[in-house]
Amino acid sequence: MKKYVFLFLLVGVYSSSFSQVSEHTFDEKVEIPVKLDYILYTPDGYEDSKEDFPLIVFLHGAGERGTDLSKVAVHGPLQYIKKGNKIDALILAPQSPDSVYWQPHEIAALVKKVIKENRIDKDRVYLTGLSMGGYGVWATGGEYPELFAAMVPICGAIYRPIYRNISHIKDMPIWVFHGALDDVVLPENSNKMVKALKDIGNDVKYTLYPFANHNSWTETYNNPELYEWLLAQKK
Repeated sequence: MKKYVFLFLLVGVYSSSFSQVSEHTFDEKVEIPVKLDYILYTPDGYEDSKEDFPLIVFLHGAGERGTDLSKVAVHGPLQYIKKGNKIDALILAPQSPDSVYWQPHEIAALVKKVIKENRIDKDRVYLTGLSMGGYGVWATGGEYPELFAAMVPICGAIYRPIYRNISHIKDMPIWVFHGALDDVVLPENSNKMVKALKDIGNDVKYTLYPFANHNSWTETYNNPELYEWLLAQKK
């Protein structure tokens, strides 16, 4: 059955489902309601299948914060699908409120809720994001590594708590992307994290685009090899 809820930007995709949700999730750590709006994409065949599907969690950058959910499809996997490509996975794209950075406990609470309410393969849940979302990937993956089978942070900043949790992702498949000319989030952020991961034995993949500035995400998310690699990872 075809289902279309909102998302006028994505009406060109005819046989899949995009749902806009304004939802109160539950913050397990501080026991307060957490409100995160999000888009949930389901691929061809999902509604008629009895199988569990992979889930890709996408965290947008600072410029897409707010209350306009269409912004979360401007970049990333949803934009890739909008161009007519296919990804055989559900895609969860939450939206951070204005002036708020990604909070790992909020993301984890939402991911757990979506897994519970949908047919998700818990061994094939992936986390990716760009810029502010890249920071969110490092932070959330470090605090909740048990949720994810692989991570793809793109031009994300890193801070001391992320280093503190690096041992938590020692064995996780990770592919890092950054632009060598990035003057917004300096490539040293990714360089240091990749070195720290390698020092503890993680065989992390690293793509440093020699001529890219801050926008290292367009080329990354337009590359089918990214999704092939991601969906091949399993706990």
